[in-house]
Amino acid sequence: MSADDALEIPTAAHEDSRSCELLRVWIANKQQHVALRVGAWKDPAAWGIMLCDLMKHIANAYHHEDGRDTSVALQRIKAGLEAELANATDS
Repeated sequence: MSADDALEIPTAAHEDSRSCELLRVWIANKQQHVALRVGAWKDPAAWGIMLCDLMKHIANAYHHEDGRDTSVALQRIKAGLEAELANATDS
């Protein structure tokens, strides 16, 4: 991955000396690869809250990208999540 392909670090993360990165996700060699900072939260339920917030951010991004209705995008994201939880395609 070139530096030009890297996502921007949010301004707030630069400004807050206590900020930390929690998750990185790549697609490489046709597979998903992740790096996690699991110890950021003691209770795994916090990851569920973060994932829910992330789903909403993604739905909003689709709205800004192509005008898609955020509730429709969120429903599609949720459908994909539920399908993957029911029958994982990878680990």
